[in-house]
Amino acid sequence: MLDQKPSATRRVPLVIAIVAIGGLAGFAALYGLGPGRSPSGDQTCRPAVATAQKIAPLAHGEVAALTMASAPLKLPDLAFEDADGKPKKLSDFRGKTLLVNLWATWCVPCRKEMPALDELQGKLSGPNFEVVAINIDTRDPEKPKNFLKEANLVRLSYFSDQKAKVFQDLKAIGRALGMPTSVLVDPHGCEIATIAGPAEWASEDALKLIRAATGKAAATL
Repeated sequence: MLDQKPSATRRVPLVIAIVAIGGLAGFAALYGLGPGRSPSGDQTCRPAVATAQKIAPLAHGEVAALTMASAPLKLPDLAFEDADGKPKKLSDFRGKTLLVNLWATWCVPCRKEMPALDELQGKLSGPNFEVVAINIDTRDPEKPKNFLKEANLVRLSYFSDQKAKVFQDLKAIGRALGMPTSVLVDPHGCEIATIAGPAEWASEDALKLIRAATGKAAATL
């Protein structure tokens, strides 16, 4: 009986330690600091969530499939190339609201969506907004260029990632489940909304939503 008391006493610090560790794990999960996850509680991303909440009523009709950001999330600094093969990063576009789109010529919905993206770029591109459409064809680099040329899609800048790492980077944070994928990004690189699948980006529904997002995002700079 005498041996049992010290043993019980030794268990008390152990129990306290386990509770403390569990509390830290819960804290990490709450703030997006668990294994395999990047910090998502960035103060600079809170305005993007506020923007998402404000424009949520506009996510109907042709853009009803958009999922609005419900927690602060900064996107990875996606790396790709421009038409001349020069390296580009998502951070190169800081200060603008972006519609980041991933597409490929083997993706039928992507090809159908490209004219609307080209029209959106023509209507709204400027100091505060740009469509960043990144091609992820991994074989013939001329094929997507020829597709854009033949379809007379001349307003979009050409960006590509032949390793398709941009898709994997977005997939790692749960923002790329298929093709096409589009993410509306605020001037600080934070998610405003995401859509898996195509949308009629040149529709009045889309134009109203993006104008609202651009106006709100610009006001938070």
